[in-house]
Amino acid sequence: MPTILRIHGFRFFFFSNEGSEPAHIHVEQAERYAKFWLNPVQVAESNGFRSSEISELRLLVEENRIYFGEKWNEYFTN
Repeated sequence: MPTILRIHGFRFFFFSNEGSEPAHIHVEQAERYAKFWLNPVQVAESNGFRSSEISELRLLVEENRIYFGEKWNEYFTN
């Protein structure tokens, strides 16, 4: 479960067995969780985050989408 980024108390990561799915990133903070597709950036799942927090997370994912995609490709193409 590689952690890609920690920012504003959120941990962005992916699971090591997800290479067959389209590129995406998981986000967690305490017991709250969300999953975002990277292309296009879209919420796939969310549990525990308020809508304003999902908006903040979406912006963070959009700002880091290229970086997340690079890390996804590095991990799953090696």
